[in-house]
Amino acid sequence: MTAIPQSRIRRAALLGASCALVVTGTAALAGCAEDPDAGTNGVGKLAAGTIQSRTKTAAGSVDAVRLSGTVVASGHSYRLDMRLKPDGGTGSVTSQGATFHVLRIGEQLYLKADAEFWSQADGKDGDRAAADKLDGKYVKVPQGDPAYRKFSGFTDKSVLLDSLLSLHGKLAVDGHHEQSGTRVIRITGDNGTGGTLDVSLEGKPYPLRLVRGGGAGTLSFSDWGKDFTVSQPAKNDTVDYGRQLPAS
Repeated sequence: MTAIPQSRIRRAALLGASCALVVTGTAALAGCAEDPDAGTNGVGKLAAGTIQSRTKTAAGSVDAVRLSGTVVASGHSYRLDMRLKPDGGTGSVTSQGATFHVLRIGEQLYLKADAEFWSQADGKDGDRAAADKLDGKYVKVPQGDPAYRKFSGFTDKSVLLDSLLSLHGKLAVDGHHEQSGTRVIRITGDNGTGGTLDVSLEGKPYPLRLVRGGGAGTLSFSDWGKDFTVSQPAKNDTVDYGRQLPAS
């Protein structure tokens, strides 16, 4: 075996020692560690407030997104799986063990659920015969009904994202992470009590995951820019109750 020259061993030792040094107030010496922002969109090098602004701009620049996860509001927990775009949205909402479908086309909002949902809609046993007539139907929600404001918000892309993507409190960067194989930069509000947001470092800086402050739910964002179709339900599948939903 050929002996390794002592001079080469000393140079290797010196190089390893130099890479362990840290320049005061800066990162390790260049070349000693991999740059976590190499090959990214560059937002990981920005201040937290700028990252939040950039991700809002990116989210508003495309028409479609899929949103899934849990939202806690007014003491109730809602499990969402929604696809959203400016002129409408469609998906499912689960609350208190009941799942129903939400569809919005322009200003028209529909709910679709089984008879059990409508029977319990007012929190007590209702008219079962009436509920059976609504089973599996798209029920048009009048704009003056309380349910319209309550559920249309789940289908409004611009309003929903604008409120969700604003963390509360003092913003800070919480390092580089990964979400489903995608590199992200995480920003926080008040050290996480005001929420945390993971922003993609690959391609456009879209938001990928939000943990809302105060235990108000966790949401994932995907399918950015992937269009989908919302269309009016067939007339024989639609029920119009006029000015007010039953038991609302």
